[in-house]
Amino acid sequence: MKTLNNHTILYDAECPMCNLYTKAFVQTGLLDNNGRAPYQQLQPQTCPMVNRQRAVNEIALIDNKTGEVTYGIKSLFKILGNAMPVFKPLFAFAPFTWLMSKFYAFISYNRRVIIPTAGDGFAIQPTFKLKYRVAYLIFTWAVTSYILTHYAVLLAGIMPVGNLYRECLICGGQIFFQGLIISLIAAGKKWDYLGNMMTISFAGSLLLLPMVLLANILGPHPVAYAGYFMLVAGLMFLEHIRRSKMLNLGWMMTITWAIYRGAILVAILFI
Repeated sequence: MKTLNNHTILYDAECPMCNLYTKAFVQTGLLDNNGRAPYQQLQPQTCPMVNRQRAVNEIALIDNKTGEVTYGIKSLFKILGNAMPVFKPLFAFAPFTWLMSKFYAFISYNRRVIIPTAGDGFAIQPTFKLKYRVAYLIFTWAVTSYILTHYAVLLAGIMPVGNLYRECLICGGQIFFQGLIISLIAAGKKWDYLGNMMTISFAGSLLLLPMVLLANILGPHPVAYAGYFMLVAGLMFLEHIRRSKMLNLGWMMTITWAIYRGAILVAILFI
């Protein structure tokens, strides 16, 4: 693959995901050894053509010879298109570019709740866009509900088997319930908290997915599946504590999170 020389990609040093994939660009030779730098270290006089707020929102790629700057998905397409020219027509296809730009924005504007960071000392922080946060909540709600619907079948004999409607109601109910609580105690952190909470639910459902996929091979073992479910729930509980501390929310949100889940379990078993 051909290296894109004399270019520098600016990444978010406070974002582990950004750090990982830009490092991969250098390690795989898509960019040269000096081809990446954290935007937190960019001095205004170094490259005055960079829109600093936009570079925080959308990863910026600087042509060190001309000073030209590209942002977001166009930066990634420029690197990949240089390495694999066969894809250049696809990257220039307007509908594909539009679709991928929306996907990129969906990830970028939610990156701080997908993988949270303790760092917030940089003067310019990513812009919050409500539509992408709401889209993220809806996406994680839908996928989590779908996986839990199929996992519930594995617990037949231990607890009543529900349907997609039940799981959607449970998962959506927690968003509403926790959203109400956070609005009362820390309204300014509502969307950050809900994003983190649904990342935890989404990650938990992904941990359950292998059991769903392997159920036909493993056979019916509801007690084992229930045990694994409790293990995942325990990991989710610990992650909720960790993220709540990072948001400086104390224990209240974790307590109400656990109360809601406990109440739902009792309702399923006895009502």
